[in-house]
Amino acid sequence: MSECNASALTDRFGRRIEYLRLSVINRCNLRCFYCRPAKDRVTPRIEHLAPDGFVRVARAFARLGVSRVRLTGGEPMLRRDLESIVEGVATLPGIKDVSLSTNGYLLDRRAHRLRDAGLRRVNLSLDSLDPARFHTITRVGRLERVMSGIDAALSAGLFPVKLNMVVLRGVNDDEIPAMLEFAAASRLELRFIETMPLGTPGREAMCRHVPAREILQRVRAHAGQDLVPVTSSAGAGPARCYRLGASGGTVGVIAAVSRHFCAACNRVRLSASGDLLLCLGQEHRVSLRPLIDAGAGDVEMEEAIRVAIRRKPWSHEFLAGGGSAVNMSNVGG
Repeated sequence: MSECNASALTDRFGRRIEYLRLSVINRCNLRCFYCRPAKDRVTPRIEHLAPDGFVRVARAFARLGVSRVRLTGGEPMLRRDLESIVEGVATLPGIKDVSLSTNGYLLDRRAHRLRDAGLRRVNLSLDSLDPARFHTITRVGRLERVMSGIDAALSAGLFPVKLNMVVLRGVNDDEIPAMLEFAAASRLELRFIETMPLGTPGREAMCRHVPAREILQRVRAHAGQDLVPVTSSAGAGPARCYRLGASGGTVGVIAAVSRHFCAACNRVRLSASGDLLLCLGQEHRVSLRPLIDAGAGDVEMEEAIRVAIRRKPWSHEFLAGGGSAVNMSNVGG
């Protein structure tokens, strides 16, 4: 078999899978209220994959035509061997882009090492520019730690550095103008994200949901300019991006609920324990752990992935803005 399989990896709806997310850990060092319950139980300990396990799965995906990989969590920076995972994935034939999603809390100490290992760019989560409000949202966080992480990412040349803000009505939606100004001044690409009903905390936070349409209205009002649709400068993510008129700045909105992007979904996620998650908003998953533990060869791993991808559902089951369920998982049989 050739080093990279020329046959595209497609699901039963004809969507080409080009983007793999590796959730390298199931724990986080922040406790954001829309993500974790107030009386949080101890996160169950699981047997995380070793770096080689993630690399082996990524290699199979690369041979099937996947070229972009993002490392996520939990909070991936909690893994002391993160550089090993980055280096292993970045050196795979066919992989063109390795990125990282992080809260930035521990990034200042490792940004340059991660870049040297092969990391190309980073997405940082930041929901408020006010230290007290940031602490309220995260329950434990200190804003200055994230700011140091942003500075380190810029210093290390992890461009473009993207900033993700979950917009919450009555919590931080008044900071949309301030976040636009901060991103422009700091050379950051800003993404506003709709609240999503993931888990009990997420469902409870939906009362604070601000739809993409309203977010863009506020952006337009602040900028005083038309928003011109553009293609994102990097990545294969779900954001709809816009240029702020003549200023040349860009902003994106990720609208998983009000304007879901399921028809163009090109990604799957590998959990820290080795489950291939076919849709973030559903329970469809296939365990690759037995193959990893058994030392399965590339051909066997690739076939298992192909079979799994054929089970990928059409759509998530998040509630739409009007309250109706978005569920087309049975389309096409």
